[in-house]
Amino acid sequence: MTTSTALTFDLAQQVLAAQPFAQLVGTEITAFGDGAATLIIPIRPELGQQFGFVHGGVLAYAADNALTFAAGTVLGANVLTGGFSVTYLRPAAGDRLRAQAKVTGATRRQAVVSCEIYAETAGSEPVLCAVAQGTTRSVERALEANGS
Repeated sequence: MTTSTALTFDLAQQVLAAQPFAQLVGTEITAFGDGAATLIIPIRPELGQQFGFVHGGVLAYAADNALTFAAGTVLGANVLTGGFSVTYLRPAAGDRLRAQAKVTGATRRQAVVSCEIYAETAGSEPVLCAVAQGTTRSVERALEANGS
């Protein structure tokens, strides 16, 4: 049986850096610990849909990754999303997305996590664009830190 590696902020940054899709969209982890995580994604035209708003797939990605990172703070590094649902409330536009996730309950091997996704523009109040809830579970797979 593989023992899950404790997920520290530094290791969380390494895990994020090892995700090619996270690099493609420019994801940064800005808060991590105590059952919560925050991811930031700069909004740029390449992330848009035909009406000029951020594509729903990018919002779903933000929720998925934020949920899993928050769960990693309580379950350890070896976690995967079991499933999640997202509700889109308003179109996302502005300077950046902020996905804030928090564990609402956990067992030894599973966590339920909620997430709020905000669109932010300098000088304006953040706009809640989407909410999500999901489950994550610990897995029997060793996480290999790349040491970078």
